[in-house]
Amino acid sequence: MTVTPRTALTIAGSDSGGGAGIQADLRTFFACGVHGLVALTAVTVQNSLGVQGFAEIDTEIVTAQIKAVAGDMGVNAAKTGMLATADIIQAVAKTLDEVHIGHGTGVPFVVDPVAASMTGHALLREEALEAIRTELFPRATLITPNLDEVRLLTGIEVTGPETQREAAKALLEFGSEWVLVKGGHLEQVSDCVDLLSDGTRVIELSGPRFHTNNTHGGGDTMASAITASLAKGLDVPDAVSEGKLFIERCVAESYPLGAGVGPVSPFWRLKD
Repeated sequence: MTVTPRTALTIAGSDSGGGAGIQADLRTFFACGVHGLVALTAVTVQNSLGVQGFAEIDTEIVTAQIKAVAGDMGVNAAKTGMLATADIIQAVAKTLDEVHIGHGTGVPFVVDPVAASMTGHALLREEALEAIRTELFPRATLITPNLDEVRLLTGIEVTGPETQREAAKALLEFGSEWVLVKGGHLEQVSDCVDLLSDGTRVIELSGPRFHTNNTHGGGDTMASAITASLAKGLDVPDAVSEGKLFIERCVAESYPLGAGVGPVSPFWRLKD
């Protein structure tokens, strides 16, 4: 008998290079055994060398996509990626309330605050960053910023374990249930240590650091793997542990593609 898989919704932009954005989300959902649903927020022009431009999708179309899939297929967990503008962020937040997704609804919601480029430069204007803080974070089950995004959102420069904990505490004040402060960019530390906290519990997840240039889509992939595990019913600490193991293998088996930064690879799951 055919069993219908659980569903996970990504609300994000596309990547014409296929390594990040909804492309990374969908291939991660597939590798993790959930059915991927999509609400497209922007179309980017990018490759391994970076983003050359993008066109945002009209807010009414963004919200209509969310309502269409949530009303017909149902959503077991959702995540955001690139939301582009404050208007899109505010419209998405309102729509999530309408379809009963997010903190307090029983449907987990992961916010990957895509706010910084690979080189650490801001991708969002301050009004969009403020909308993430005030509109998305209070609705989030989990937020998953990297260290550049932590700096943009809180002003805290994470340099080690002490400031990583300080950042987690500051981020939780915006209202999310859990925060995962990822340590991948803390290259002076030998291991890659991510810090998960709900304000009461602090869990350090340590893993190997892989010295590779091919890390494009790593943040999207990890957030998607966590979202897939939440969709399958795991609690946040277990889902994050699964996501950590998944992205470790993806980075270990990343591959060169193009003249710049190659993508992380979920293909290992197919080989296994």
